[in-house]
Amino acid sequence: MIKLLCTINIVSIFSTVIYKVSGDTEDLHSLNEISRGFGNQFDWLSLSDGLQIAKSDNKPLMLLIHKSWCGACKALKPQFASSKQLEKLSKHFVMVNVVDDEEPKDEIYSPDGGYIPRILFMDPAGKVLDKFYNEDGNPSYKYFYSDPSSIAASMKKVLKSFSKKEQLSDEL
Repeated sequence: MIKLLCTINIVSIFSTVIYKVSGDTEDLHSLNEISRGFGNQFDWLSLSDGLQIAKSDNKPLMLLIHKSWCGACKALKPQFASSKQLEKLSKHFVMVNVVDDEEPKDEIYSPDGGYIPRILFMDPAGKVLDKFYNEDGNPSYKYFYSDPSSIAASMKKVLKSFSKKEQLSDEL
């Protein structure tokens, strides 16, 4: 009986500690909804909020389009979420994550088809930068990425291009 009470006490204390560490569970739930498994450490936004912030902050935007039922999307999630390189690079982007019915319907968001997952890069004005795609991937599905290293390679190219434009603009 004493052993049982000790076990219950330990479980109760452990549960309280976890609740206190995690803070408000509603905030945690909202954060999980926005990340959708792609990593809470990223500053994910909706497309409409992301477009506004990209413009006001003059930053490029990375748009991740995926579906909740997609096997390739599910396989990418833990890789993306655990990538320190993507986390570091994301600080220079406005990060947008859309799923299922949130996928924008305009054709500009499907430059070579509506497959998923798709990752598009956009300038601060909201124009899709179609020259940045997965160069190591299938040419029929240029915006399909299956691993963090290919995403990081494209992110670096966008940043390099963007910094050249900023330097030119500063010089003028």
